[in-house]
Amino acid sequence: MNQLDTMIERDVAPSAGTIDMKLEVVVIPVSDVDRAKRFYGGLGWRLDADFIVGEEFRVVQLTPRGSPCSVHFGTGIPSAVPGSTRGLYLVVSDIQSARAELIDRGADVSEVFHRAGPGQPPLSGPDPARRSYFSYATFSDPDGNEWLLQEVTTRFPGRIDSNATSFASASDLASAMRRASIAHGEHETRTGGQRDENWPDWYAEYMVAEQAGKELPA
Repeated sequence: MNQLDTMIERDVAPSAGTIDMKLEVVVIPVSDVDRAKRFYGGLGWRLDADFIVGEEFRVVQLTPRGSPCSVHFGTGIPSAVPGSTRGLYLVVSDIQSARAELIDRGADVSEVFHRAGPGQPPLSGPDPARRSYFSYATFSDPDGNEWLLQEVTTRFPGRIDSNATSFASASDLASAMRRASIAHGEHETRTGGQRDENWPDWYAEYMVAEQAGKELPA
């Protein structure tokens, strides 16, 4: 068992609670509400609300594409020093495609980097083996609040409900199907190169196992 597996095993709770508690909003501190609204809207984030009550209160809510969690910023709401937020994770299934899209939309995104393991210094380029959780890129909003892109294709065991499979967007589903297609081609090669008429069942089994962090079918 390697260091990362040991950390995961140690930190996983023995049982889950019975009441759903869904993180739905994160407040980020900004100095110019309209500027922040233009920036995040320009990234393609959905504008859910812009509530103004006089000059003392305003709250803007936007949601990244495919995300169950939104961001709030505005005036008259509890907040920290503008630009002081760090380490806001945006999980993507393809780090290079996500970086390219953000750049096209006007964000100043760092080069992709990876880490050999937890706590290790950053290394240039995506993870050579494209391991899930190991490839990153960063960008900041006009105030300096920093976002961290992280490529995740397969979840660690216990990170999702093993009895449910879902995808945040059509692009995430398409990426999962492409990975299953490559794996299935290798499966057909191992079984003599014959066409597998039950490929839909194999795809489904592979995609469910991959997302749940279980052993993949051979």
